[in-house]
Amino acid sequence: MRLSRRRCLIAGAATLMAGAEGWARAEGLPDLIVRTKPSVVLVGSYGLLDTPRFTFRGTGFAVADGRHIITNAHVLPPEAPGRGDRVVAVQVWSADAAWQLREAKVTAVDATRDLALLRIDGPPLVALRLAGSEAREGTAIALMGFPLGGALGYAHVTHRGIVASRTAIVPPAVGAQGLSERAVRQLRQGSFEVMQLDATAYPGNSGGPVFDAETGEVVGVVSMVLVKGTREAALSAPSGISYAVPVRDVSSLLNANNL
Repeated sequence: MRLSRRRCLIAGAATLMAGAEGWARAEGLPDLIVRTKPSVVLVGSYGLLDTPRFTFRGTGFAVADGRHIITNAHVLPPEAPGRGDRVVAVQVWSADAAWQLREAKVTAVDATRDLALLRIDGPPLVALRLAGSEAREGTAIALMGFPLGGALGYAHVTHRGIVASRTAIVPPAVGAQGLSERAVRQLRQGSFEVMQLDATAYPGNSGGPVFDAETGEVVGVVSMVLVKGTREAALSAPSGISYAVPVRDVSSLLNANNL
């Protein structure tokens, strides 16, 4: 009888410990979100003749010395010959809870991997830490960005999911008229690996960090969102499938630029 009671007590204690551990993990993500927000920025262009002057195009995040930003190559504004008033710009979340505009310079572009490296003016941001190893399938992740752009005001939004698959990808054959310069390069160089995420991303999330939900380390960069129909349909009927560039490609770009 005593032995049975003791086993019950031990089992009860184990259950309480498991529950406490679960709550500790649950409380970890809110802390990670608070810590990550100041490092995640709006990326776009600023033009004196534009209305509005700042045009949002995607998300980015601080790396290395805090003065460099990683984003997607496709997030960069298109060249505008004759528009000397328009520059690449980011907006950072300042300590007084307001968005602060910073001019940015494009330092490097890896169009094949859809990555771009920017350098910003002003004081450094808190750089996010890159994971030293690749995220395995099943890893719990979170992604942060600005999925609705400025429709409801700029606010950091976080979504949770897992790494559903690590898969090779190559642009689909859509005919000569549908092949972009980027697609042609990828076809020539062959497929490359991306992460498929079981998480919902929207237009505006592109270029944002995908981080390990437990460690906070960046494991990838949101690059593509699979949509069921039109781009507009991604808002009302998202597929729940997103793709991200693995962190090793980010590290390679930084190493190539001595960062």
